[in-house]
Amino acid sequence: MSSLPAPTYDDVADAARRIEGFAHRTPVLTSRTADEIAGASLFFKCENFQRMGAFKFRGAYNAISHFDDRQRAAGVITYSSVITHRLLRCPRSSPASARPSSCPRTRPPQRWQRRTATAAK
Repeated sequence: MSSLPAPTYDDVADAARRIEGFAHRTPVLTSRTADEIAGASLFFKCENFQRMGAFKFRGAYNAISHFDDRQRAAGVITYSSVITHRLLRCPRSSPASARPSSCPRTRPPQRWQRRTATAAK
């Protein structure tokens, strides 16, 4: 298996520019109670406030935004519980055409219901 090079500061800055206006700026919160229990200053990055409720939106959007016109036209096939599938079903936020997605059969029934609600027509 080949390994990918570690991202540089410039890679991160470029990704931030690509997702600007599409990904929400999520807050970093603190808790005096948690700090006291831990004996340290803790910072919580609240990605549950992100679109689709997860940090995966940022990575998926950034990755797909690298597609050329031919790749965009071909679309994306995902294997995802919900997040990437939902990103691709949202035309205003997706830089690529959606294609079928495959989901694990073992996921909870409520996740199947959410996926069905956003399924392609």
